[in-house]
Amino acid sequence: MHIMEGFLPHPWWEIWLALSLPVVGYGVYRVNNLIKEQRNALPLLAVSGAFIFVLSSLKLPSVTGSCSHPTGTGLTAILFGPAITSVLATIVLVYQALFLAHGGLTTLGANIFSMGIAGPLMGYTIYKIFMKSGFNLFLTVFLAAAMADLTTYIVTSLQLAMAFPASSGGVLASFTAFAAVFALTQLPLAIIEGIVTALMFKYILQAKSDVLLKLNVISETTLVKIKESLT
Repeated sequence: MHIMEGFLPHPWWEIWLALSLPVVGYGVYRVNNLIKEQRNALPLLAVSGAFIFVLSSLKLPSVTGSCSHPTGTGLTAILFGPAITSVLATIVLVYQALFLAHGGLTTLGANIFSMGIAGPLMGYTIYKIFMKSGFNLFLTVFLAAAMADLTTYIVTSLQLAMAFPASSGGVLASFTAFAAVFALTQLPLAIIEGIVTALMFKYILQAKSDVLLKLNVISETTLVKIKESLT
């Protein structure tokens, strides 16, 4: 998913940077509010950032000749929302670009948009909709995390297709080609990430259910039902 340094031509890297910066700026504002109002949530924020860093640093070979990795952003999107997730993703992506040769600085805006904004927004939306529908909590977390992962790669494919449209078929043909590079590898990775995220969420629920209630991640009614099902 990390688009490498210098790969996106002008003006596309500038466009994605311009689209990402306002979201990250708003995310910084939300983080500051969180620090002031919910200090007991800060350890959970740190764990979420570490979760993104570890999973997105796993550079795995793809069967199509590229490479791929989980994103880890679904968990943070569920806990803190997509704006705060964009800040943590930005920190991770800057570190990876500078010290791991994973991604790049000129392509930072595009990578933030796909991994730190679009994917988390999809995961957050799925979580909220399914929870309001009374869907199973852990299955909802699984779907939100898996779709956050897949959405990241779909958006990356679109970014590359827009920058490099095919001579025959244009952006659509190019998008199909780029998406095919990721699809075979990313689908099982998204499923694995969904499972890992659901297990991580279950642990957080058992250890920090009071924080989840204060963050409005779950309701008191949902928490009671889950505790009854586990006893």
